[in-house]
Amino acid sequence: MSLEKPYLDVPGTTIFDAEQSRLGYHLNQFCMSLMKAANRERFKANERAYLDEWPMTEEQKQAVLARDLNRCIKAGGNIYFLAKIGATDGKSFQQMAGSMTGMTEEEYRDMMIRGGRSAEGNRVIGEDGDAQAHRQPQGKAGKK
Repeated sequence: MSLEKPYLDVPGTTIFDAEQSRLGYHLNQFCMSLMKAANRERFKANERAYLDEWPMTEEQKQAVLARDLNRCIKAGGNIYFLAKIGATDGKSFQQMAGSMTGMTEEEYRDMMIRGGRSAEGNRVIGEDGDAQAHRQPQGKAGKK
């Protein structure tokens, strides 16, 4: 039985819900393994061999190798776990976030200092004046 997911229509957003958690379990466990220095050394010495020790999908492994964090998130990665890859590479969270938005670190920092990304175009479909969002469901109007 699938649950209703009204949040799936947020443009450009992957919500880390129970389904994503199950999908990314091994990817996220791999990321957590990087908290240990010995594991970071092994990963840096031969990334593919280390990834092959984990029962991740090939898509997840390729996303890690490419350091494509947006792809990792779509494959079930959680940004707080994925941050361990960035730390292993010597990257700040700000550098990682910039890469996910197609911005340089400086562009990302400046955007955040200005108050973040505009909500325009980044809301749930149906918000802000969309007639569909403000209509009452059929049969509910006028009932007391």
